[in-house]
Amino acid sequence: MCKLSEQISFDGRVAVVTGAGGGLGRTYALELARRGARVVVNDLGGAVDGSGESSSAADLVVSEITEAGGEAVANYDSVSTPDGGAGIVQTALDAFDTVDIVVNNAGILRDRSFSKMEIAEIESVLDVHLKGAFFVSQPAYRVMREKKYGRFVFTSSAAGLFGNFGQANYGAAKAGLVGLSNVLAIEGMKHNIKSNAIAPIAKTRMTEDILGPFVELVAPEQVTPMVVYLCSEANEHTHEVFTVGGGRYGRVFVGVNEGWFAGKGAVPSVEELADNMDEVRDISSPVTPSSLNDEIAILAQQLAG
Repeated sequence: MCKLSEQISFDGRVAVVTGAGGGLGRTYALELARRGARVVVNDLGGAVDGSGESSSAADLVVSEITEAGGEAVANYDSVSTPDGGAGIVQTALDAFDTVDIVVNNAGILRDRSFSKMEIAEIESVLDVHLKGAFFVSQPAYRVMREKKYGRFVFTSSAAGLFGNFGQANYGAAKAGLVGLSNVLAIEGMKHNIKSNAIAPIAKTRMTEDILGPFVELVAPEQVTPMVVYLCSEANEHTHEVFTVGGGRYGRVFVGVNEGWFAGKGAVPSVEELADNMDEVRDISSPVTPSSLNDEIAILAQQLAG
């Protein structure tokens, strides 16, 4: 029988959860607070496409937390501007004096096929998902670096990792978040800052029309254990991406193969390359680099013979 781990607690920790007025973010905020975290519940209160704003979504979640005996404050800033991101972190500092955890969850959808996608639809989605994560994480990272502790969780997506029709803007932003998380994991290592990304599959306002009947099988609460674990002091994993949904928990990774080595100093012809494409593409023995240097090391070994 598998031994259960000790109870994971967040007593004394301060968490910022963006887009926490509903869906996945709400479940994260509630569970973190239930386990002792003081939580900044951020939500602009807009529609799925990012239009409009309201304080009610964040306020309702704060009420749920406080009525259950927890501590939380609301923030209504948009993540999509530097001032908004700074304001979210400042709310944590003003209310609780610090920040230990950031869950970058805020997002919008503006789906359209690539040939018909308008500039405004590209910019708005990148602003919220990718730039928003920059704008919230950077001021929080500075606090974490000084205190030598921090946990980041970035919300990527299978649409970014593997692609999905009609979501070029969304997919590009979600893939970018993996790159951001990876760099923070490397830069934060000596400061005890862990950074990971998740690719959730869950029923939310953003997915109801995409997942169809399948949506009833993927409750947002099923994603919450992974996010809460990654936010915890117990988590020692960093620089990783996890797929989560419907009770399934797994790891997504980027790997490289040995490839075809044309020879030191060689400039093969296009025809030679074409003849060796099977070896170029062979992924029977992949490795997973943990940084740019690891990838360069593979080439260095081949150049050294």
